[in-house]
Amino acid sequence: MSRMHFSGIGGQAVIEGIMMKNKDMYSVAVRTENGDINVTVEQYDSIAPTPVLNRIPFIRGIFNFIDSLILGTRTLNYSASFYEDEDKGRAGKEASEAAGKFVSVITVIISLAVAIGLFMLLPYFLSQLVRRRIVNETVIAVVEGLIRIAIFIIYLVLISTLKDIRRVFMYHGAEHKCINCLEHGLPLTIENVAGSSRQHKRCGTSFLFFVVFISVVLFVFIRTSDPVMRVLLRVALIPVIAGISYEIIRLAGRSSNPLIGLLSAPGLMLQKLTTREPDASMIEVAIVAVDSVFDWRGYLLNEFGYDVNEPGVYGNY
Repeated sequence: MSRMHFSGIGGQAVIEGIMMKNKDMYSVAVRTENGDINVTVEQYDSIAPTPVLNRIPFIRGIFNFIDSLILGTRTLNYSASFYEDEDKGRAGKEASEAAGKFVSVITVIISLAVAIGLFMLLPYFLSQLVRRRIVNETVIAVVEGLIRIAIFIIYLVLISTLKDIRRVFMYHGAEHKCINCLEHGLPLTIENVAGSSRQHKRCGTSFLFFVVFISVVLFVFIRTSDPVMRVLLRVALIPVIAGISYEIIRLAGRSSNPLIGLLSAPGLMLQKLTTREPDASMIEVAIVAVDSVFDWRGYLLNEFGYDVNEPGVYGNY
Protein backbone atom coordinates (compact mmCIF):
# COMPACT_ATOMS: atom_id res chain seq x y z
CA MET A 1 0.00 0.00 0.00
CA SER A 2 1.20 3.55 -0.76
CA ARG A 3 2.71 5.77 1.91
CA MET A 4 0.14 7.81 3.79
CA HIS A 5 -0.59 11.36 2.64
CA PHE A 6 -2.34 13.78 5.01
CA SER A 7 -5.86 14.73 3.85
CA GLY A 8 -7.06 17.06 6.62
CA ILE A 9 -10.51 15.50 6.81
CA GLY A 10 -11.85 14.07 10.03
CA GLY A 11 -15.11 12.82 11.36
CA GLN A 12 -17.20 11.17 13.98
CA ALA A 13 -19.72 8.37 14.13
CA VAL A 14 -23.27 9.39 14.98
CA ILE A 15 -26.49 7.41 15.38
CA GLU A 16 -26.81 5.27 12.24
CA GLY A 17 -24.50 7.60 10.38
CA ILE A 18 -21.30 9.57 10.09
CA MET A 19 -20.23 13.20 10.29
CA MET A 20 -17.28 14.26 8.16
CA LYS A 21 -15.56 17.64 8.47
CA ASN A 22 -13.30 19.38 5.97
CA LYS A 23 -12.01 22.80 7.05
CA ASP A 24 -15.12 24.77 8.11
CA MET A 25 -17.66 22.60 6.27
CA TYR A 26 -19.18 19.41 7.61
CA SER A 27 -21.64 16.82 6.38
CA VAL A 28 -23.86 14.41 8.27
CA ALA A 29 -25.00 11.28 6.43
CA VAL A 30 -27.64 9.20 8.23
CA ARG A 31 -29.21 5.91 7.19
CA THR A 32 -32.92 6.51 7.84
CA GLU A 33 -35.45 3.89 8.89
CA ASN A 34 -36.66 3.43 5.31
CA GLY A 35 -33.11 2.63 4.17
CA ASP A 36 -32.34 5.92 2.41
CA ILE A 37 -29.26 8.02 3.15
CA ASN A 38 -30.11 11.54 4.30
CA VAL A 39 -27.28 14.05 3.87
CA THR A 40 -26.96 17.59 5.14
CA VAL A 41 -24.00 19.92 4.62
CA GLU A 42 -23.41 22.99 6.79
CA GLN A 43 -20.70 25.38 7.88
CA TYR A 44 -19.28 25.32 11.39
CA ASP A 45 -17.76 28.49 12.84
CA SER A 46 -15.18 27.95 15.57
CA ILE A 47 -15.75 29.40 19.02
CA ALA A 48 -12.27 30.97 18.83
CA PRO A 49 -12.65 34.78 19.08
CA THR A 50 -10.31 35.21 16.11
CA PRO A 51 -9.17 32.71 13.42
CA VAL A 52 -5.51 33.36 14.26
CA LEU A 53 -5.95 31.49 17.55
CA ASN A 54 -6.68 28.32 15.59
CA ARG A 55 -3.22 28.56 14.03
CA ILE A 56 -1.12 29.04 17.16
CA PRO A 57 0.47 25.77 18.38
CA PHE A 58 -0.87 24.49 21.73
CA ILE A 59 -3.49 27.27 21.84
CA ARG A 60 -5.32 25.88 18.79
CA GLY A 61 -5.72 22.51 20.49
CA ILE A 62 -7.87 24.02 23.23
CA PHE A 63 -10.34 25.54 20.78
CA ASN A 64 -10.24 22.47 18.54
CA PHE A 65 -11.16 20.28 21.52
CA ILE A 66 -14.14 22.43 22.49
CA ASP A 67 -15.24 22.78 18.85
CA SER A 68 -15.14 19.00 18.48
CA LEU A 69 -17.31 18.54 21.56
CA ILE A 70 -19.88 21.10 20.38
CA LEU A 71 -20.04 19.87 16.79
CA GLY A 72 -20.05 16.23 17.90
CA THR A 73 -22.95 16.79 20.28
CA ARG A 74 -24.86 18.82 17.70
CA THR A 75 -24.52 16.16 15.02
CA LEU A 76 -25.41 13.36 17.44
CA ASN A 77 -28.61 15.19 18.36
CA TYR A 78 -29.33 15.73 14.67
CA SER A 79 -28.89 12.05 13.81
CA ALA A 80 -31.07 11.06 16.78
CA SER A 81 -33.90 13.22 15.41
CA PHE A 82 -34.40 10.67 12.61
CA TYR A 83 -35.28 8.04 15.18
CA GLU A 84 -37.46 10.04 17.55
CA ASP A 85 -41.00 9.00 18.26
CA GLU A 86 -43.37 10.06 15.53
CA ASP A 87 -45.90 11.37 18.07
CA LYS A 88 -43.64 14.36 18.60
CA GLY A 89 -45.02 15.73 15.38
CA ARG A 90 -43.46 18.10 12.92
CA ALA A 91 -43.83 21.14 15.15
CA GLY A 92 -42.06 19.34 17.98
CA LYS A 93 -39.17 18.38 15.73
CA GLU A 94 -38.82 21.92 14.40
CA ALA A 95 -38.76 23.24 17.95
CA SER A 96 -36.08 20.70 18.82
CA GLU A 97 -33.95 21.80 15.88
CA ALA A 98 -34.34 25.46 16.85
CA ALA A 99 -33.06 24.66 20.35
CA GLY A 100 -30.30 22.38 19.06
CA LYS A 101 -27.39 24.78 19.49
CA PHE A 102 -28.41 25.70 23.03
CA VAL A 103 -28.86 22.04 23.98
CA SER A 104 -25.46 21.24 22.49
CA VAL A 105 -23.72 23.84 24.63
CA ILE A 106 -25.45 22.66 27.81
CA THR A 107 -24.65 19.04 26.99
CA VAL A 108 -21.00 19.88 26.42
CA ILE A 109 -20.79 21.70 29.77
CA ILE A 110 -22.35 18.74 31.60
CA SER A 111 -20.15 16.26 29.72
CA LEU A 112 -17.01 18.22 30.60
CA ALA A 113 -18.03 18.36 34.25
CA VAL A 114 -18.61 14.60 34.36
CA ALA A 115 -15.34 13.89 32.53
CA ILE A 116 -13.35 16.13 34.85
CA GLY A 117 -14.89 14.44 37.88
CA LEU A 118 -14.40 10.90 36.56
CA PHE A 119 -10.98 11.11 34.93
CA MET A 120 -9.25 13.95 36.80
CA LEU A 121 -10.65 14.30 40.31
CA LEU A 122 -11.73 10.73 41.17
CA PRO A 123 -8.24 9.28 40.52
CA TYR A 124 -6.74 11.99 42.73
CA PHE A 125 -9.06 11.27 45.66
CA LEU A 126 -8.57 7.51 45.30
CA SER A 127 -4.80 7.95 45.28
CA GLN A 128 -5.01 9.81 48.59
CA LEU A 129 -6.15 6.58 50.24
CA VAL A 130 -2.55 5.29 50.07
CA ARG A 131 -1.06 8.46 51.53
CA ARG A 132 -0.94 6.96 55.04
CA ARG A 133 1.28 4.12 53.82
CA ILE A 134 3.25 5.91 51.11
CA VAL A 135 4.98 9.20 51.88
CA ASN A 136 6.85 9.62 48.60
CA GLU A 137 4.96 12.21 46.53
CA THR A 138 6.29 10.89 43.23
CA VAL A 139 5.03 7.39 43.98
CA ILE A 140 1.62 8.78 44.95
CA ALA A 141 1.49 10.74 41.70
CA VAL A 142 2.32 7.56 39.75
CA VAL A 143 -0.40 5.65 41.62
CA GLU A 144 -2.86 8.39 40.72
CA GLY A 145 -1.79 8.12 37.09
CA LEU A 146 -2.22 4.35 37.03
CA ILE A 147 -5.70 4.72 38.54
CA ARG A 148 -6.56 7.31 35.90
CA ILE A 149 -5.45 5.02 33.08
CA ALA A 150 -7.34 2.07 34.62
CA ILE A 151 -10.56 4.09 34.91
CA PHE A 152 -10.23 5.21 31.28
CA ILE A 153 -9.74 1.66 30.00
CA ILE A 154 -12.55 0.24 32.16
CA TYR A 155 -14.86 2.99 30.87
CA LEU A 156 -14.07 2.08 27.25
CA VAL A 157 -14.56 -1.63 27.93
CA LEU A 158 -17.92 -1.06 29.61
CA ILE A 159 -19.41 1.19 26.93
CA SER A 160 -18.18 -1.15 24.17
CA THR A 161 -20.47 -3.86 25.58
CA LEU A 162 -23.63 -1.82 24.99
CA LYS A 163 -25.59 -2.96 21.92
CA ASP A 164 -26.44 0.52 20.59
CA ILE A 165 -22.88 1.72 21.17
CA ARG A 166 -21.51 -1.24 19.22
CA ARG A 167 -23.38 -0.03 16.12
CA VAL A 168 -21.95 3.47 16.62
CA PHE A 169 -18.50 1.88 16.87
CA MET A 170 -19.13 0.06 13.57
CA TYR A 171 -19.82 3.42 11.93
CA HIS A 172 -16.70 4.72 13.68
CA GLY A 173 -14.79 1.95 11.94
CA ALA A 174 -16.31 2.92 8.59
CA GLU A 175 -15.23 6.53 9.14
CA HIS A 176 -11.62 5.51 9.80
CA LYS A 177 -11.56 3.08 6.89
CA CYS A 178 -12.70 5.81 4.48
CA ILE A 179 -9.99 8.22 5.60
CA ASN A 180 -7.31 5.52 5.58
CA CYS A 181 -8.43 4.43 2.11
CA LEU A 182 -7.92 7.91 0.70
CA GLU A 183 -4.76 8.74 2.61
CA HIS A 184 -3.14 5.59 1.22
CA GLY A 185 -4.05 6.51 -2.35
CA LEU A 186 -7.09 4.37 -3.08
CA PRO A 187 -10.37 5.60 -4.60
CA LEU A 188 -13.50 5.38 -2.48
CA THR A 189 -15.16 2.12 -3.43
CA ILE A 190 -16.86 -0.18 -0.95
CA GLU A 191 -14.24 -2.86 -1.67
CA ASN A 192 -11.27 -0.51 -1.16
CA VAL A 193 -12.72 0.97 2.03
CA ALA A 194 -13.57 -2.47 3.45
CA GLY A 195 -9.96 -3.55 2.97
CA SER A 196 -8.51 -0.49 4.74
CA SER A 197 -7.55 -0.27 8.41
CA ARG A 198 -10.12 0.79 10.97
CA GLN A 199 -7.40 2.37 13.14
CA HIS A 200 -6.18 5.91 12.56
CA LYS A 201 -3.59 8.02 14.39
CA ARG A 202 -5.79 11.15 14.44
CA CYS A 203 -8.70 9.42 16.18
CA GLY A 204 -10.39 11.00 19.19
CA THR A 205 -9.67 7.83 21.17
CA SER A 206 -5.95 8.44 20.68
CA PHE A 207 -6.43 12.07 21.68
CA LEU A 208 -8.13 11.02 24.93
CA PHE A 209 -5.37 8.53 25.65
CA PHE A 210 -2.78 11.28 25.29
CA VAL A 211 -4.86 13.51 27.58
CA VAL A 212 -4.75 10.80 30.23
CA PHE A 213 -1.06 9.97 29.67
CA ILE A 214 0.15 13.58 29.61
CA SER A 215 -1.80 14.36 32.77
CA VAL A 216 0.10 11.54 34.48
CA VAL A 217 3.44 13.06 33.43
CA LEU A 218 2.52 16.64 34.34
CA PHE A 219 1.17 15.76 37.78
CA VAL A 220 4.37 13.89 38.60
CA PHE A 221 6.41 17.05 38.06
CA ILE A 222 3.91 19.79 38.95
CA ARG A 223 3.11 19.37 42.63
CA THR A 224 1.98 21.37 45.65
CA SER A 225 1.61 20.52 49.32
CA ASP A 226 -1.75 22.28 49.60
CA PRO A 227 -4.62 19.74 49.11
CA VAL A 228 -6.96 22.41 47.73
CA MET A 229 -4.36 23.59 45.23
CA ARG A 230 -3.83 19.99 44.12
CA VAL A 231 -7.49 19.77 43.13
CA LEU A 232 -7.47 23.18 41.46
CA LEU A 233 -4.33 22.32 39.50
CA ARG A 234 -6.00 19.23 38.05
CA VAL A 235 -8.76 21.40 36.67
CA ALA A 236 -6.63 24.41 35.67
CA LEU A 237 -4.15 22.31 33.68
CA ILE A 238 -6.82 20.67 31.49
CA PRO A 239 -6.44 23.29 28.71
CA VAL A 240 -2.67 22.81 28.78
CA ILE A 241 -3.05 19.03 28.59
CA ALA A 242 -5.56 19.32 25.73
CA GLY A 243 -3.24 21.68 23.84
CA ILE A 244 -0.26 19.33 24.13
CA SER A 245 -2.34 16.26 23.22
CA TYR A 246 -3.70 17.96 20.11
CA GLU A 247 -0.21 18.80 18.86
CA ILE A 248 0.90 15.18 19.30
CA ILE A 249 -1.96 13.63 17.33
CA ARG A 250 -1.68 16.38 14.72
CA LEU A 251 1.96 15.45 14.26
CA ALA A 252 1.13 11.74 14.30
CA GLY A 253 -1.36 12.19 11.48
CA ARG A 254 1.32 13.74 9.28
CA SER A 255 4.35 11.63 10.17
CA SER A 256 5.61 8.09 9.54
CA ASN A 257 8.45 8.51 12.04
CA PRO A 258 9.00 5.28 14.05
CA LEU A 259 9.10 7.20 17.35
CA ILE A 260 5.76 8.84 16.56
CA GLY A 261 4.45 5.41 15.63
CA LEU A 262 5.56 4.07 19.01
CA LEU A 263 3.81 6.93 20.84
CA SER A 264 0.66 6.29 18.80
CA ALA A 265 0.61 2.53 19.47
CA PRO A 266 -1.38 2.59 22.77
CA GLY A 267 -4.09 4.79 21.24
CA LEU A 268 -4.30 2.54 18.19
CA MET A 269 -4.68 -0.47 20.46
CA LEU A 270 -7.53 1.23 22.35
CA GLN A 271 -9.25 1.84 19.02
CA LYS A 272 -9.85 -1.90 18.87
CA LEU A 273 -12.40 -1.19 21.60
CA THR A 274 -13.94 1.93 20.06
CA THR A 275 -14.17 0.71 16.46
CA ARG A 276 -15.79 -2.37 14.95
CA GLU A 277 -15.78 -3.81 11.45
CA PRO A 278 -18.61 -2.10 9.50
CA ASP A 279 -20.88 -3.74 6.96
CA ALA A 280 -21.21 -2.58 3.35
CA SER A 281 -24.23 -0.38 4.07
CA MET A 282 -22.29 1.53 6.74
CA ILE A 283 -19.33 1.97 4.41
CA GLU A 284 -21.72 3.39 1.81
CA VAL A 285 -22.89 6.00 4.34
CA ALA A 286 -19.27 6.91 5.11
CA ILE A 287 -18.46 7.35 1.42
CA VAL A 288 -21.47 9.62 0.95
CA ALA A 289 -20.42 11.72 3.97
CA VAL A 290 -16.88 12.17 2.59
CA ASP A 291 -18.07 12.85 -0.95
CA SER A 292 -20.36 15.63 0.29
CA VAL A 293 -17.58 17.83 1.71
CA PHE A 294 -14.31 16.63 0.20
CA ASP A 295 -13.08 16.54 -3.40
CA TRP A 296 -11.32 13.22 -2.95
CA ARG A 297 -10.83 12.72 -6.70
CA GLY A 298 -8.89 15.99 -6.88
CA TYR A 299 -7.02 15.03 -3.71
CA LEU A 300 -5.89 11.72 -5.24
CA LEU A 301 -4.83 13.51 -8.42
CA ASN A 302 -2.83 16.16 -6.53
CA GLU A 303 -1.30 13.90 -3.89
CA PHE A 304 -0.79 10.66 -5.80
CA GLY A 305 -0.65 11.90 -9.39
CA TYR A 306 -3.38 10.02 -11.16
CA ASP A 307 -6.98 10.39 -12.26
CA VAL A 308 -9.32 7.77 -10.79
CA ASN A 309 -11.52 8.03 -13.88
CA GLU A 310 -8.67 7.17 -16.22
CA PRO A 311 -9.16 3.72 -17.83
CA GLY A 312 -7.05 1.02 -16.22
CA VAL A 313 -6.63 2.76 -12.88
CA TYR A 314 -7.87 0.36 -10.19
CA GLY A 315 -10.24 -1.29 -12.66
CA ASN A 316 -13.56 0.17 -13.65
CA TYR A 317 -14.41 2.65 -10.95
